[in-house]
Amino acid sequence: MDNAIYVGLSRQMVLRRELDIIANNVANADTVGFKVESMMARTEPGAPASTMGAPRPVKFVLDGGVARDFGQGGLFSTGSDLDLGIEGEGFFEVITDEGPRYTRDGRFRLDELGRITTQGGLPVAGPGGGEIVINPEDGSVTIAKDGTVSQGDNIIGRVAAMRFDDLSVLEKTGDNLLRNTSNLDPIQAPDVRMHQGMLEGSNVKPILEITRLIEVTRAYESITKMMESSADLSRRAVERMGRVN
Repeated sequence: MDNAIYVGLSRQMVLRRELDIIANNVANADTVGFKVESMMARTEPGAPASTMGAPRPVKFVLDGGVARDFGQGGLFSTGSDLDLGIEGEGFFEVITDEGPRYTRDGRFRLDELGRITTQGGLPVAGPGGGEIVINPEDGSVTIAKDGTVSQGDNIIGRVAAMRFDDLSVLEKTGDNLLRNTSNLDPIQAPDVRMHQGMLEGSNVKPILEITRLIEVTRAYESITKMMESSADLSRRAVERMGRVN
């Protein structure tokens, strides 16, 4: 295989992955708490497909992983007492059978046991990791900016806000949840503010993502043309060598 085609294929594979990431960003532009992602590409030297006139080594383009921008999304009002919009560098903690998970999605509700849960039914944790249980018959729920949950003059508990010094340890697990992949525990985030009756929107900028989509598509098409030209040159060279022989 020609070196130019070999390198071009490696770049095309990365561009196809980048297209998938951008398309996912656009699809989640209206998802509560979603954080925009971008492709990280890297080069790696490798043995050339052909050594005729080729430098050693040839550098190929590889998938370097996905970067996630945890910047603040805009807050918007919903009017629901259990909706919480989080402002600042922190995450809600929720309880699962596989351990704690973290999210910026504050669309909470009450289950049949009176627990504050996510839309998927996972209990929202307090600072100590325990569940927050309220009695609907005791009146409306008030949630202060520090997460304190009250009914009238009675304090029921507090919604935990946790922070990670290194955000790269967070891995997506589905349902808008993140998993801590490190051995380090998060710490409480006292500077985080919670806004009752509001939600944090995604930080995706649709126009910017559409622009990136067009740029990546054009780059993919350009590499395709380059590879076709390289293959055509190789074919014609072989044909001429055959006629000379």
